[in-house]
Amino acid sequence: MRINPTATAAAILPLIGGAANVTSVAHCMTRLRLGLADPTAVDETALRALPAVLGTVADDTYQIVLGPGVVTGVTAEFEELLRRQPATADQLAAHGTRLREEQRQRNATPAKLALRRIANVFVPLIPALIGCGILAGLNGLLLNAGLLPGVTPALTAVASGFMALIAVFVGLNTAKEFGGTPVLGGAVAAVVVYPGVAKVTAFDVPLSPGQGGVLGALAAALLGTYVEKWCRRHVPPALDVLLTPTLTVLVAGLATLYGLMYAAGAVSSAIGTASTWLLSTTGALAGLVLGGLFLPLVMLGLHQALIPIHTTLVEQQGYTVLLPILAMAGAGQVGAASAVYVRLRHDTSMRTTIRSALPAGLLGVGEPLIYGVSLPLGRPFLTACAGGAAGGAFIGVFAMLGVRVGATAIGPSGWALFPLLAGDRGLGLTAAVYAGGLLTGYAVGFLATYTVGLRGVRLPEAT
Repeated sequence: MRINPTATAAAILPLIGGAANVTSVAHCMTRLRLGLADPTAVDETALRALPAVLGTVADDTYQIVLGPGVVTGVTAEFEELLRRQPATADQLAAHGTRLREEQRQRNATPAKLALRRIANVFVPLIPALIGCGILAGLNGLLLNAGLLPGVTPALTAVASGFMALIAVFVGLNTAKEFGGTPVLGGAVAAVVVYPGVAKVTAFDVPLSPGQGGVLGALAAALLGTYVEKWCRRHVPPALDVLLTPTLTVLVAGLATLYGLMYAAGAVSSAIGTASTWLLSTTGALAGLVLGGLFLPLVMLGLHQALIPIHTTLVEQQGYTVLLPILAMAGAGQVGAASAVYVRLRHDTSMRTTIRSALPAGLLGVGEPLIYGVSLPLGRPFLTACAGGAAGGAFIGVFAMLGVRVGATAIGPSGWALFPLLAGDRGLGLTAAVYAGGLLTGYAVGFLATYTVGLRGVRLPEAT
């Protein structure tokens, strides 16, 4: 079914309370994320009935699940609709309501808000991580095969440039997210990757460029933002343009060199060590738990909080061993949806939804199947989690046997993850183990849903 972005945006706007109720607009890979002054103004039933809408999530922002590709076009049209709306007294009042609501949320759920704000730092980086990761994988294949030796150095530069400077982008986004000046956040975070830090000694140990990685950059930019805010309050206005940026970079930069890089480096090393130990000693159990619990994280939108961990592992080891295990949750979802398709053979509406959402599910985008199929039916969501747990356990067993399956970048999963696969036993065995995990997830998700997942669900009669 082809979705018209203009018509969809126009249909959504009145159902969420009109332009005056919208205080912010953003999107991720699958969801239109709206800040609403009055969330109770949303007509939930009518909104979910729109053909393009796969589901909704009421959180710190109101999230409308539209699916990959569709969300980009609808967001652009939605923003264009808002730009055409004149500013009104109601809109100004809504802005004030939004500010009060944001303050209430800060006081009520600080931990949850912190996770989402950290996720907001890394989500904009995902397209570059995907693109550079795929190029790095292609370049690795060419190098191993001895093909195109004149091209591989150029591919190496193109694929590696972003990762070499990712700390700067993290600093920019951190300052932007937490209310600082983005370029100052980037300037402070750049200290982490500056080659000259090798001449600096902290705790009687010379520093290494990149020590602490993205965690160090995040901490540095966050500290810089607080220093900048303090300066804005206390520095005389006449001196603000000179002293505030200088003090921000100086104080946060020195703290980064003589504390944050060392501390963040220790945390990064601990993450790498813990992941290696976890999979090598308790791989089956770890895979079962991680694969089984990932769908609920996706449902709540909290899965993006794992991006810093993935990025840290990619920086340290060249790939993240967690992503292929977590990708098994999508396999369980595909298996569960396939079982629903077979069992509900007379439910035309549900089968149409599954046919539309299944291709995205096979490529690792799970929200269409979550909100369009398994979650509305209830029990199939749990059996999908069982499929994810089985697939995760499968990969975990091989990790205990010394076959590590990783991904060189984050973003896609499912069959779309194959170009990004990497490991320590060769690409062929790595791909075979990952494919085995997918097939296990499909099979267990299907069987669990077919046998017990639809008990209590009324099967439509043939017409």
